[in-house]
Amino acid sequence: MTLLKSIVVCLVLANVCYFLWERGIAKSPEAAPTAAPATLKLVSESREPARPAAAQSGGSAVGPATASTDAAADNSTAAGGSGLLTDVKRCISVGPFRDVSEAAHAASTLRGGGYDPRQRVADGEVWAGVWVYLPLPASRAQADQTFAKLKAGGIDDALEMPGPNDGSVISLGLYSETKRAQARVAQAQALGFNPGIADRKRNGNVYWIDIDLKPTDGLLNPSDLQGESGRIVRLEVKGCPVAGAPQ
Repeated sequence: MTLLKSIVVCLVLANVCYFLWERGIAKSPEAAPTAAPATLKLVSESREPARPAAAQSGGSAVGPATASTDAAADNSTAAGGSGLLTDVKRCISVGPFRDVSEAAHAASTLRGGGYDPRQRVADGEVWAGVWVYLPLPASRAQADQTFAKLKAGGIDDALEMPGPNDGSVISLGLYSETKRAQARVAQAQALGFNPGIADRKRNGNVYWIDIDLKPTDGLLNPSDLQGESGRIVRLEVKGCPVAGAPQ
């Protein structure tokens, strides 16, 4: 009888333990879930399709050329603050000067203004002065009378020579100063003549001065490079010649 009771008690305890184990009470709360079994995947399946740069940034698509241009602009803006290219220089030439002394005076004036002038020699046409002249009369007798009247009026250096156009004229002088040319015109007018004036030029070696201008510099005024007071100087300002090109 005692043995039978012991067997019954053991069975009851076994059922209670099985019930607790089935309800999970016996399981540890920190137990991790079982990982899913690993599966094979092709390389092509694992790669994500490349997204456009615009989709990633939220903007429109930009090509390589545009992107590099934008990058250059950003670098320029970062370097200069305003995006302007401040290191670009312009080369200009001032001249032509008739001789070395005129070119040296102009170079000294430019150097005093903070420039770095460079002198060069070239073949060209240079202004020689203002020519005062009279039309030559048609007949020889009238021409002789004109010369005699001029000499009597104090113009004894008049001479016949080829004119600016076809035909000969009576030259009254070539002047590089405004006052002297005006004085000779007034002298001839006082004698009853109406002289003409024209620029005279000559060919030969001429002198130019090249200087570099910053983007913020304005063009030079040739009148600021006048030599002596009252002297007429026909100067021009133009771009420097290209290396290897005929001057």
